[in-house]
Amino acid sequence: MEKLISYPISVIYYLCFGLTLVIFHPIQWVCVNVFGYQAHKKSVDYLNFFLTKCTNILGTTYTFENRDIIPKDAPIIFVANHQSLYDIVGIIWYLRRFHAKFVSKKELGKGIPSVSYNLRNGGSILIDRKDPKQAIPLIKGLSEYIEKHKRSAVIFPEGTRSKNGKPKEFAQSGLKILCKYAPSAYVVPITINNSWKMVKFGAFPMGLGNRLQFIIHEPIAVKDYSFEELMAKTEQAIVESIKK
Repeated sequence: MEKLISYPISVIYYLCFGLTLVIFHPIQWVCVNVFGYQAHKKSVDYLNFFLTKCTNILGTTYTFENRDIIPKDAPIIFVANHQSLYDIVGIIWYLRRFHAKFVSKKELGKGIPSVSYNLRNGGSILIDRKDPKQAIPLIKGLSEYIEKHKRSAVIFPEGTRSKNGKPKEFAQSGLKILCKYAPSAYVVPITINNSWKMVKFGAFPMGLGNRLQFIIHEPIAVKDYSFEELMAKTEQAIVESIKK
């Protein structure tokens, strides 16, 4: 029944979602080329605000727990499980004060209005998952950027999205580079729940009435642990709070 009801609602949702992307694409261009970084940052924030409002059409709600424990005036490495693109929309808007930059696959760098433009021009990096060596200097550069400007990087160590909520094996290499070149950073684990239900039927129709939950766990100072200890603590914190 949910799937049947979702067809007309999903059409309305996609019209609003697509229109938002198309409208904000030239806005971003003007902000980047005329007004600079801060203006572009604001345009991306509000792009994602409106994208979250589009998902409200589907009955989607967002909750972020423990935002107040995230360190301020320090570089942050957000590490999260990955279930859908709505993970990204939520993080950009609700954690906007931290200037989140993403480690993304290069395929997202072209063809998607607003999204691709932001990834290319907003400080995120685009890596070729088939060429690990290419990723190393890019991730190193992102690490040095967040260390210098006290901003944040977001990495999904599973690499690909979980289609049923069950976590996949966490890869270590990207996070290891981020920690090495941002030694004053804090790793902040985030558990994301129910995001996969947005696309449980595939791209169309959309899942209805989902409560997306983002649980922010205790920050871990990179300097206080060996990488092996840090990785274990991070993965444990995330996985233990994923709903079965």
